[in-house]
Amino acid sequence: MNAGPIRTGAGAREERQRSTPAPARRTGRTTRREQHAKTHEVLLDATIRCLVDHGYAGTTTQRIQDAAGVSRGALLHHFGSKSELLVAAIHHIADRRLHDLDELVTGLGDGPEALPRLVHAIRSAMTGPPFQAAIELWAASRTDRQLRAALLPAEKRLGSALRGYFQRYAGIDDPEAARTAFESLMALIRGLELTRIMREDRTLADRVVADWLDNVARLRDTGT
Repeated sequence: MNAGPIRTGAGAREERQRSTPAPARRTGRTTRREQHAKTHEVLLDATIRCLVDHGYAGTTTQRIQDAAGVSRGALLHHFGSKSELLVAAIHHIADRRLHDLDELVTGLGDGPEALPRLVHAIRSAMTGPPFQAAIELWAASRTDRQLRAALLPAEKRLGSALRGYFQRYAGIDDPEAARTAFESLMALIRGLELTRIMREDRTLADRVVADWLDNVARLRDTGT
């Protein structure tokens, strides 16, 4: 069979260049996207740390930039203003808290211990830096309408997820009683976390939550 002329030298190189697929530029674009996403998350995590360490008033773009270890140009490339950065941080905090909660409630089951485990999961999700940063934003939103407008959708999303889990595991048939129990639980857990640093008796919070669980157990037993 005639295989055709065998090319050598420059002709062979040209042939190989034509027959060999060009390197996929998509890899480079993916890498840039990944780097962009990584820097984006680093900035948001740095914002959370600054809110916890310095409070809302002390969280400046310079401090966020320093905490993230990025240049001013990199920060401005992702977020054009402090307000834009804080709005993104609000949703990042909500996402973190939802992710933590989703992981904690996985496999709760439907047995009698499901509700106490859910309460423990909610308590765990409403502690630590994301919750502390959220507290700073809540306090600031009292007098900042723009911040409050940005905060409400994220908090509603988180609240909706919490209510959904509670309705599934609470076992309270009366809708109004279930709503009251849920709201009292949220107020209880938030209040306990807010006052934790001023409380010497570390077991008091556990006793308060145990008392709440006893009251809810009576609601479930009576069906009212």
